[in-house]
Amino acid sequence: MRIDQILEEADEPIFSLEFFPPKSDAGERVLGLALESLRQLSPSFVSVTYGAGGASRGRTLELTKWIKQELGIEAMAHLSCVGSTREELSNVIADMRQSGIDNILALRGDPPRGETDWKPHPGGLQYSTELAALIHSDQDICIGGACFPEVHPEAPDLVHDLRFLKDKIDNGVSFLITQLFFDNELYFRFVDEARAAGIDVPILPGVMPITDLRQIKTITGMCGATIPPALLEALEWRSHDPDAVLQLGVSYATLQCAELLARGAPGVHFYTLNRSHATRAILSALRLHRPWVAREVVKTAVA
Repeated sequence: MRIDQILEEADEPIFSLEFFPPKSDAGERVLGLALESLRQLSPSFVSVTYGAGGASRGRTLELTKWIKQELGIEAMAHLSCVGSTREELSNVIADMRQSGIDNILALRGDPPRGETDWKPHPGGLQYSTELAALIHSDQDICIGGACFPEVHPEAPDLVHDLRFLKDKIDNGVSFLITQLFFDNELYFRFVDEARAAGIDVPILPGVMPITDLRQIKTITGMCGATIPPALLEALEWRSHDPDAVLQLGVSYATLQCAELLARGAPGVHFYTLNRSHATRAILSALRLHRPWVAREVVKTAVA
């Protein structure tokens, strides 16, 4: 089923999960356990990342097929421009479609490991807008796109970033998932600015529960996301106790998601890092508490 259709037909917020293809047998076992555990929470869809230069191309396709066909969960494959010609990308898209995959997240991708500057592959594509157009040109596939509440690291400012994002929509992208963030005001301000720029597709907030301080510092350093000073200080104060960091991270993410949903976000996309415990705890709490009901009560009272 197409994710844009899932979003359109949903009468409650949707929840989605992101995983990456494991590189070892041990990693496959961890991922399998995580997926089996999280399947019980009925996610709306699961997305599978794509290695730089197509390093995990085959594993991405196989894992996406397995999630959809064996687990019975709608799945979305990531696809990036890195390391592939236009013809190779067309072939990958055709393979995905023939495998029954209805959804692709179109990304430019990061430079291959060891490189700092982005360079398009000879005969390849330079921008995610071009990839979206390629997918949209001859395939009946739902296309998702990425967006950045704190502005793309390579964009000069928000105005230019939104202009580029509007190009993605014009080239077939029908929903967006944000980069991770920890300050909800960044998300809501971004959504307001996007709407003002004529971007009217659903924008799913991407949330990454903090489970390891060193790990989250590395991730935010790579993607340009910021950790609010008060949260970072609280994490640093607990840095000697990994369990305390985990507990704070899960608590913070639960409150963050509850506020997002109460204020009208269409759902939450969880960056799981192939683990289930934190995401399962947060999602279970949200389903029990149902913070989105508060916004319906407010609407009813106003009416």
